[in-house]
Amino acid sequence: MTDRTVLIAGSSSGIGLELAKDLVASGDRVIVTSRSRQTAESVAAELGPLAHGIALDLSEPEGIAAQLDGIGRLNGIVLSAIERDANTIRDYNLARARRLITLKLIGYAETVHTLVDRIEPSVDSGIVLFGGRAKDAPYPGSTTVSTVNGGIDGLMNTLAHELAPIRVNALHPGIIGDSPFWASRPEAVAAYESRTPGGKLAELHDVIDAVKFLLFNRGVSAHSLNVDRGWRIG
Repeated sequence: MTDRTVLIAGSSSGIGLELAKDLVASGDRVIVTSRSRQTAESVAAELGPLAHGIALDLSEPEGIAAQLDGIGRLNGIVLSAIERDANTIRDYNLARARRLITLKLIGYAETVHTLVDRIEPSVDSGIVLFGGRAKDAPYPGSTTVSTVNGGIDGLMNTLAHELAPIRVNALHPGIIGDSPFWASRPEAVAAYESRTPGGKLAELHDVIDAVKFLLFNRGVSAHSLNVDRGWRIG
């Protein structure tokens, strides 16, 4: 077992859950979050004694401080909570746009604000913010997604400056072929694979390795990392 404790916001499914499994297997203590306390506690119970589950809703930032009240000292924070949103500028849905912007920009920032004095002030401590390749690879309906993912890099830069020596980095996954969302869409996956150098999309383990690199490598801060196997050059 290590001496590290990492909070993963958005870890009851998908990439966040796979990261939690990996860290627990390495001996790290992990705090699992979900909007539902029951879900978070159930996932933590499955992960074993090194995991603890709490309710955390980043889309309602006024409640974040109270939800994190019982959290002690941390060595890392991974903010991977996301929502998918199809929102074109011609059919702009204000409620959906406001919710996603609140979750990823204000919610991420408020979580760090709440926990900043509980993160070990050391170069060994890391924070990873999840964005996505839509920031510079837009698609029809990505108006809000592209906007907030671009904003993640701005948030990363200011936090890395303010919180040093704590390191802050951003991770931007592309289409992850074996993620729960994309695995259920084999035709779309095949189309994207055909445009990717090597004919293969990035996979969950690629993202997990990238998160751990940004989280634990003492020489990396204020770095924005794409994980997409070079899809944009295909």
